[in-house]
Amino acid sequence: MSEIYILVFGFLTAFFVVLFAMPSLIKVAKLKNLVDSPTEDRKMHRWSIPTLGGVVIFGAIVFSYSLWFPVEYNFINGAVVNFKFLISSLILLFFVGVKDDIIGTAPIKKLIAHIIVAFILVVMANLKIESMHGIFGVYKTLSVWQSYLLSLFVYIVIINSINLIDGLDGLAGLISLLASFLFALIFYFSGNMPLSLLAIVLSGTMLGFVFFNFHPARVFMGDAGSLAIGSIFCLLSINAINENYLLAPIWVQSLNKPILVMSILVYPLIDTLRVFILRIFKGNSPFKADKNHIHHYFEKLGIGHSKTTLTIFFFSIVIVLFQLFIQFYLKIENPTYLFLIQISFACTLMFLIYKIYKKLFSSFD
Repeated sequence: MSEIYILVFGFLTAFFVVLFAMPSLIKVAKLKNLVDSPTEDRKMHRWSIPTLGGVVIFGAIVFSYSLWFPVEYNFINGAVVNFKFLISSLILLFFVGVKDDIIGTAPIKKLIAHIIVAFILVVMANLKIESMHGIFGVYKTLSVWQSYLLSLFVYIVIINSINLIDGLDGLAGLISLLASFLFALIFYFSGNMPLSLLAIVLSGTMLGFVFFNFHPARVFMGDAGSLAIGSIFCLLSINAINENYLLAPIWVQSLNKPILVMSILVYPLIDTLRVFILRIFKGNSPFKADKNHIHHYFEKLGIGHSKTTLTIFFFSIVIVLFQLFIQFYLKIENPTYLFLIQISFACTLMFLIYKIYKKLFSSFD
């Protein structure tokens, strides 16, 4: 089967699985009272909403990816290894997430699950970042322990970042839809069909999910969904950094891959790191939930869930386009300069958007 058909069928399969299975799950969740009630101040919804959307998300991803997995590409380094260890990690995180969504899970048990999955992906699957690609002048291959530590840090940040932005109707779904689609393009250009399929299956799943999660949300993805999505993004991100791009077009080869990955996941990363730093400075656990996320500040302006979600979605698109602009038009190639410019631009743009919205909506009061 040709490459494009594999991707199209994988996308459509995941999309329709979610589209047809989610209404039944919502109905069962309401009948069994498996809902998230707005009993805490940090909750942003005003009525009880089912939290088990991750059950369908998990099922759609595993079914569609397994069904259309292109076995003829098993010659690609790590293709079967990625498939094997990813599925085992997803199953473990699924059970931890479902338990947490239904009755709650002790933080120490969730931590143990993260350690096990990190060990599976980073050590057993040998999925680790091996080079900084010139950022801060580091061009040489990282030592084994440096590679392990950096990869574990990346795993912790990425897998928690999706969970942390899942606080606004449609936000985590739309951001994941965009990021997974961009990863699918990257791996398609590089000739890595197994990973391109994984990314496009996630994209199809998220498109179906957004139909039920955009404001007013009828279902939440819960931890079962966000942990699964986060682990997939971890695998895609590290593989995108390590990928051999010899078969890709010249313009793809010339992009700085770590910065491209950070640009694709820009909002989850800056929001997660910002919140973690603030919580640590206040003497709180970095994993203790609060209402200090960027999207919370936007929503407090009174612009609503939909406008906030769409604003952050288009912000993410602009950041990716800006990297293409500074590399291909401004001809800036120094990795450290690229890194600092991207961070500065992303933070400045988000600040300006917030100030503009604040001025506009305060004038309507």
